[in-house]
Amino acid sequence: MKQLTVRQIDPALAKRLRETARARGLSLNRTVLLLLRQAAGLARQEPEPPKAPVRHTDLDHLAGTWSEQEAQEFDEAVRELRQVDPELWR
Repeated sequence: MKQLTVRQIDPALAKRLRETARARGLSLNRTVLLLLRQAAGLARQEPEPPKAPVRHTDLDHLAGTWSEQEAQEFDEAVRELRQVDPELWR
């Protein structure tokens, strides 16, 4: 596969390329390749790119609200659940 170096990319174009890559959930390299193919009339049907993960904030108000004692009680209550059973991983 060939490599191509593109020089003198202005800041506005670089920013737009990064934004496009982020919005499509693709790497910068893959985004540039897709845009070049489209501009050259070689675009093929690509599967829908994965969407960027959604960040939920609905439980943020709970973060850091446990006392040290409550955190220790929780850790003790779930300690057994965190044990790995070697028989299950054979």
